[in-house]
Amino acid sequence: MTDDYLLLNRANWDERAPAHAAARDYAVHRFLAEPDFLSTAVRFDQPLLGDISGLRGVHLQCHIGTDTISLARLGADMTGLDFSPASLAQARALAEKTGTGIDFVESNVYDAVSALGGAQFDLVYTGNGALCWLPSIDRWARTVAALLRPGGRLFIREGHPVLWATDETHTDRLVLGYPYFEMPEPMVFSDGGTYVETDAEFEQTTTHEWNHGIGEVVTALLNAGLSVTGLAEHRSVPWEALPGKMTLGDGGEWHLTEHPERLPLSYTLQARKP
Repeated sequence: MTDDYLLLNRANWDERAPAHAAARDYAVHRFLAEPDFLSTAVRFDQPLLGDISGLRGVHLQCHIGTDTISLARLGADMTGLDFSPASLAQARALAEKTGTGIDFVESNVYDAVSALGGAQFDLVYTGNGALCWLPSIDRWARTVAALLRPGGRLFIREGHPVLWATDETHTDRLVLGYPYFEMPEPMVFSDGGTYVETDAEFEQTTTHEWNHGIGEVVTALLNAGLSVTGLAEHRSVPWEALPGKMTLGDGGEWHLTEHPERLPLSYTLQARKP
């Protein structure tokens, strides 16, 4: 497979990074005003994440760094990695303004081991909306395993593959319109918007994306030599993934307005390296 998908997807993220940093959804203003403020995603993660103080961690696909800074505020020594230089520019600016010591590294996930100089970590963290940009879940799992020191832990909360398979353009019913399983060829989308409220207009609209079933993710981690220690499915997700069918809860998470028990929206998966 060529790396054309990287060029297309990077251009998309580069163009949207400034708009995301300016949007209220990412709450950059609160990071600047409140030294103990945490992102919605990390606040949700805390009960399962537990005490991470003193751990050396790397946040893969860190985007503009709000989750990375939140993890650092919980006491971890964090590194952030992303393939978008525009996103990293926003992340570095926010870290500097908040006085947070984080090393942000520009790299494709699959090249993370070499980009990070072969360093190993106590914690590899990945947040929502990350895996869909990767064509091979097996290659991702091998990268995670190489980044973990013996005894180190993977923590990922991700949009559920059933959610990714749901066609959000149907506002009156739930329709499975996209693949649940990883396919050799990408799903190609052309969308002029983004997932935050913004008046910005974009020119880079084409993306290549892949879904990865729960079984495929778990099996990939097992094949990479990790031991799965936890898998929880959730009825909420931190963005309005299905417009017109969701309600925003008090904790900043969105859930189905009617019968939320019908659909898993996200999951948390944890694994350890022996």
